[in-house]
Amino acid sequence: MYNPQLETFLKVADCGSFNKAAEELYISPPAVVKQINLLESSLDLQLFTRTHRGILLTDAGKSLYHDAKYIIQYCHDSVSRARNAMQDEDCVIRIGTSPMTPGQFLMDMWPQIHALCPDIKFQLVPFENTPENSREIPKNLGKNIDIVAGLFDEGFLKSRKCAGFLISHEPIRCAVSVYNDLSEKKHLTASDIHGKNLMMIQRGWNTYLDVMRDELLQNHSQINIVDFDMFTVNAFNQCENGNQLMICIDNWANVHPLLKVLPVDWNYTIPFGLLHSPKPSPTVKRFLDAVAQVINHSEN
Repeated sequence: MYNPQLETFLKVADCGSFNKAAEELYISPPAVVKQINLLESSLDLQLFTRTHRGILLTDAGKSLYHDAKYIIQYCHDSVSRARNAMQDEDCVIRIGTSPMTPGQFLMDMWPQIHALCPDIKFQLVPFENTPENSREIPKNLGKNIDIVAGLFDEGFLKSRKCAGFLISHEPIRCAVSVYNDLSEKKHLTASDIHGKNLMMIQRGWNTYLDVMRDELLQNHSQINIVDFDMFTVNAFNQCENGNQLMICIDNWANVHPLLKVLPVDWNYTIPFGLLHSPKPSPTVKRFLDAVAQVINHSEN
């Protein structure tokens, strides 16, 4: 589905050498050089600068390097989704999973759901947290993926053209590096964060977080709010590597092994639930009804 020369290009870029790339690809160096030459010719781009010290990516090469990883992963995911579409839609719920869209809580509920809908089966469909997927997957729910768990508000549902099944209002926590002194605490106060960097997703993504941001700026101006684009593993890496704090929910406690999720003495919460098509299939409707019954039973 994509030019396989892209994988050779990525390997050469990572190795910094045609010979080393050839060793890892189990092909000859001339074969590697030929593939790169053909790729550069077909794209009409110079991807590498050859020097006596080795090879370096050109600016065009650096740009393609970033996009090629997405292209390859997207193609793999597309094939996976196409195979999933072949499943029997009458009894299979296809649940999209990623580090930011955990499905474990559904697995924990599975015995009760199964008792109510013994014919329904789960199928987990992994996907990567990318800006493209964050836009495309929600608005195409019901095609290759039926359900995705995550945070939302009315604006999110409207912009992504999907519906949301509310499960809970999750308390907003703080993720902190295990090497940070604050990780020794059982819970934090807002004052503990004074003078610290607190990573928050950019304004406009969620109204609940926007309200929280405004109140923190007004009442705790000593907190330095740092914006980031979207919740991804890279954001968690940035939090840990930079010894910063980041807003988080309990469902993300296992995303990064060196981050600890701590409660804070504020009352901020955010809606968490299941995203689905505005016109769900009969099977998805039965599934959502079963989830509602399980939740109501656990609350009573």
